[in-house]
Amino acid sequence: MANTALLNNTEHKDLKVVTGHSAAFGDAVNLTTVFPTEFAEVQRDYPILFQRDEGGAYRSVALLGFDKGENLFLTDQGWQARHVPVLHQRGPFIIGFQNQEVDGEVRREPVIFVDMDNPRVSESEGEPVFLPQGGSSPYLQHVSHVLRVINTGAEISKPMFEAFEEAGLIEPASMDIRLDEATTYKVPDIYSISEEKLAALEGEQLQRLHKSGYLRAAYLVLASLPNVNRLIAMKNARRAAGAAG
Repeated sequence: MANTALLNNTEHKDLKVVTGHSAAFGDAVNLTTVFPTEFAEVQRDYPILFQRDEGGAYRSVALLGFDKGENLFLTDQGWQARHVPVLHQRGPFIIGFQNQEVDGEVRREPVIFVDMDNPRVSESEGEPVFLPQGGSSPYLQHVSHVLRVINTGAEISKPMFEAFEEAGLIEPASMDIRLDEATTYKVPDIYSISEEKLAALEGEQLQRLHKSGYLRAAYLVLASLPNVNRLIAMKNARRAAGAAG
């Protein structure tokens, strides 16, 4: 079990976090969960696809590479993309909730926990979490924003997929990647948005998707798919560099 503690500026006044990206920090993955709240940023760099868990629930994922553990955006210089998925920006921090009294009323308020066993945690190097006088550092303010994106995105995901299913928009995706005559990849068990069914939406169903914001999310998923060609080019460039080396 993770060694988590409620973040506070007394016990953690000297806490620092190493913010780079590497395999040692869990960034060497070829698929990573992304959230509807970051689709606009994600679709600029990565293909957005859907997967189902063992219970049949959908989740959104970004495709980062073709081999297991292959993140084509991860280099010796870090993560080379305009947007790093928020799960890889949160560092050792986790959002949680506690009952707190606000204006005489008990409310369930979000709080931040830190995993003290996370390899990013340090007291000697990295970004400070708190300012010398005890206030939140710019880094912690960024983390707070990232955690809100994750939390809101997680809350939106289930009703979004329910709306997509109700509209018949989700379909299995066939992704057979050919790098050359001898090298092919198949990305299994993935789903996407049916462009044909999305274009055919009309009336009340179209209005509901538009008002909820899910219609925009569906179009962002489709807009992301040409990034598969970008991944193929990156993969071939890496293979060529490896052969030359």
